[in-house]
Amino acid sequence: MFSLVPFRSGGLGRRRDSWDMDNIFENFFKDSMFPAFYANNSQMKVDIQENPQEFVIEAEIPGVMKEEINLEIDDNRLTISVNKKDEINEEKENYIRRERRTSSMVRTFAVENILPDKVSAKYENGVLTIILPKKVETAPKYKKVKIE
Repeated sequence: MFSLVPFRSGGLGRRRDSWDMDNIFENFFKDSMFPAFYANNSQMKVDIQENPQEFVIEAEIPGVMKEEINLEIDDNRLTISVNKKDEINEEKENYIRRERRTSSMVRTFAVENILPDKVSAKYENGVLTIILPKKVETAPKYKKVKIE
């Protein structure tokens, strides 16, 4: 059997209670009323497709250079991680402006029955495409044993 299961890197999510004040404050700016904040959600968007030969994962990671992306397969887990560092230095007549910003994103997927040595990836126009070839399932060999 083949499977690919996405899950958040933080493990199991906590129970969602409609009156959970922590949840209300965490999600306050993740609303369509605040599109500037909503667009900067740190969770990368991922599409997963399956066909008989492979899984295809497309992760949207705009504004990131290929060198800032780390892709690993370890113990039936595929991990996509991004560590981005920005630094702005401006010097003008009366002021000096320095800003530093770091951000990171991680997505992990449980993958089974794939060929880790044959996995390939391509990053183009802000989309990381990962091809995970499936192992070929072999039918169990049947043999009737003669009882003497």
